[in-house]
Amino acid sequence: MEDSHISLAHGNGGRFMRELIEDIFARHLSNPDLDVQADAVPLDLHGRDIMFTTDGFTVQPLEFPGGNIGSLAVHGTTNDLAVAGSTTKYLSLNAFIEEGMEVEVLERIIKTLADSARAIDVQVVAGDTKVLRRGEGGGLYLATTGIGIRGSRTLGLDRIRGDDVILVSGPVGDHGIAVLLAREEFGLHGNVSSDAASVLPLTQEALKVPGLRFMRDPTRGGLATVAHELQRATAMGISLSQSHIPVRDPVQSVCDMLGYDPMYLACEGRVVAVVAPGDAELLLQRWQALPQGKNAAIIGNINAQGAHVLLQTVLGGERILEELEDDPLPRIC
Repeated sequence: MEDSHISLAHGNGGRFMRELIEDIFARHLSNPDLDVQADAVPLDLHGRDIMFTTDGFTVQPLEFPGGNIGSLAVHGTTNDLAVAGSTTKYLSLNAFIEEGMEVEVLERIIKTLADSARAIDVQVVAGDTKVLRRGEGGGLYLATTGIGIRGSRTLGLDRIRGDDVILVSGPVGDHGIAVLLAREEFGLHGNVSSDAASVLPLTQEALKVPGLRFMRDPTRGGLATVAHELQRATAMGISLSQSHIPVRDPVQSVCDMLGYDPMYLACEGRVVAVVAPGDAELLLQRWQALPQGKNAAIIGNINAQGAHVLLQTVLGGERILEELEDDPLPRIC
């Protein structure tokens, strides 16, 4: 890590964040159970097979179309466990509240958090609160830890093979653009809703597909960052088709106006899956039969002969998708 000071780009899910984790946290905390690439890790507690994950949430504004920081905390944590093939049972919750926050807003957020947890049969069983001095926080920060039951399927980057197929469960970029519009910056207004939701129905259907290799939820850094994760782990090329990647028209319009690329924008209710070629259509059918997956699509494949993340453009050409470095939309999760 060459930087002498931390910047917002160190939290965007791209190269700077990866280097920060690898060069400082992983180097000092290294142990056999630490996996810096995984959303959730299995732990053996006296013969009990569980999955464990932890996450932190900062977003401005705290409330946005389709959710708020409370629902985001529940879904973000439980989704990490879901894509690892497990079912969440328990959460802990740490709340860092800034002095001066309206009690009515705090209550509204925590009620949404509680409702979101109950809807997927998850219990919040422990927690802590801290109050920060005025000006030292963004109104409210949340940190959560999730414990789930490990499923019977073993998924992982090491199971991916050449010619495997890549799918996404729905349109990308909704969350990033919903948060941006909620800020009412750049004089823009719109009615794009965040996709923040539980992906458990999607992952449960995917786990029924025999050829499923790997799943990930494309949060910070979006679809492009997941593609780079696949490329680094497999040392193979990733080929994506721009014409097959679902993007809602309002999301694309905002991106065109502001110069954003939806490939790098956060999702909070989508799943990227890698599956054996013979089972890709089966997974697509299962996802499209669900309300959450009606716009699912096959978007690319693993290229054993390649060495880059390539996007086949709608004009018939190809361009390399570089790893995210700049921070295109800070504090979106």
